[in-house]
This record gives sequence, structure tokens and C-alpha cells, in this order.
Amino acid sequence: MSRADLHIHSTVSDGRLTPAEIVREAAERGLTFIALADHDSVNGIAPAQAAAQAFPGLKIIPSVEISTDIPQGEIHVLGYFIDYTNAELEATLVRFRNSRLRRAQGMVAKLDNLGVHINWQRVQQIAGGSTIGRPHIAQAMLEKGYIGSIKQAFAEYLGRNRPAYVEREKMTPAEAVELIAKAQGLPVLAHPLTFDDPEAMTVELKAAGLVGIEVYYDGYTAEEINRLVGLADKHNLLATGGSDYNGLEPTETAIGGADLPLESVERLIARAKQRNPNLKL
Repeated sequence: MSRADLHIHSTVSDGRLTPAEIVREAAERGLTFIALADHDSVNGIAPAQAAAQAFPGLKIIPSVEISTDIPQGEIHVLGYFIDYTNAELEATLVRFRNSRLRRAQGMVAKLDNLGVHINWQRVQQIAGGSTIGRPHIAQAMLEKGYIGSIKQAFAEYLGRNRPAYVEREKMTPAEAVELIAKAQGLPVLAHPLTFDDPEAMTVELKAAGLVGIEVYYDGYTAEEINRLVGLADKHNLLATGGSDYNGLEPTETAIGGADLPLESVERLIARAKQRNPNLKL
């Protein structure tokens, strides 16, 4: 069990636990640093920081995960130590969340045409007050017995190029890197082995301001981690990592379950303090 986890999702986006519940879980597991990095939303950061006051041994790194688009698929960019009150950042994220809602409605309509009949109101109930995303639709499908797992829903219906997929508004990876930097954050390429030629993308995004890549990630083998450590070293980038915890599948990696070295977090903090000498955790 690692003492840090830099990639966690809450009910603000597509996670099962509220920000306060995540903080409590992380504290009970003995973690010292976590990053709440919800998809296209920073609304969980303040509640997480408030909850963390009860656990002085745990520090919250304000973060976000921005979904971006390339012709071959999606690329996600993490932003650490962001100014989550930045007006341009928040306006962009609001626009993206509205686009997610329209997409979700379109996916439910497509599923209905495919004979997969789920209720839009039930999807809203599952999402609660968070932005509706594909995992919420998948949960509604699972409840009705149309699929046997969340992964199956994506593989057969909801993933890119699958029959119920609907595009939504996105930005390019470079634009996401630049937006995070404008909000005083540190941009990091998320799960780089989920798309082709991660080195080419790393080089392109470093020119836009990328400072790191996610190396210690849920499910990566020792060989893959070593490969990514080499890539980070080659291009003078930070190596970060995390569980990408959602809490939707019983078999997924738990909070703190990715083997992230504490020194990697310390390097990230040091880089953040170089950018903002007044930074306080």
C-alpha cells in the first residue's frame, strides 16, 4: 500500500464515494497525500479540503483530469496544484460538463434504439448531483441485466466506435496542458499506455508545457513501469501515479493501491513550489 495516490475520482464526476468519504478512506489507509482529480470538474476540491481538517496527517492536492480528443481516441491530462478558482478554467469545465449531459442523453436514446431500455431518470438518480457520465449509464445497464460488468458496457456499447457512442465537446491535449498551466497547475499526461506512441505525444505536449507522465498506474506491469520511468527520465519529466479509483467495480485497485513512491510526490511538490513559492499544503 502506497502512502500517496495522485489519481482519485469522487461522486463529483464518476466515482462512488463523496469527496469527504474519499478523504476518510485515505486517512484510514494511512495515506499522507491524495489528489482528487475528477473528470472536468473541480467542485469536489473544497469539500475534500474541509474534510481533511479532521485528519492533519493527510494533505489534499487540488487537481483535475481533463478529457481531450485526438483522431485515434481520447487522451486525458491531469492538472496538479491548480488554482481551482481560476475563471477561465471553471468556465471551460462548465462548458464540458454541459456537453457531457447532452452526450449522455444521446447515448440513452441510442441504447433504446438498440433494444437496451434504461430509464433516463434512473441514470440521473445514479449520478446524484454529479455530472452524468458513461459509468452512470453503464450502472443503469448493469442493474437491468443487459451487461455483466461496467467494462462490458464500454467494450460493447459505450466506448469509442461502439454502437451507442456519442461525441462531446473536447479540446486537444495541447490546449488542456496550456489551460492547466494558465491556472498555475502542473500538467501531467494520464495513463500513457492507453493510446499509441506515447513518446510522440509526450514530446508534443512537453513543448506545450507538460511537466510529467503517469508512470505508477493501476494494472501496469513492472516492465511497463520501467519503460515509462525511462521515458520520463529521457525527457526530463516527473513520474507520477495513482489508482484511478472510482469504486464502481469490486476488482478495481483500492485507494493507495498503486505502488507510487513517496519521492515522486515530493518531486511534484518541489516543482509546484518552484512555480509558486507561497504554496501551502
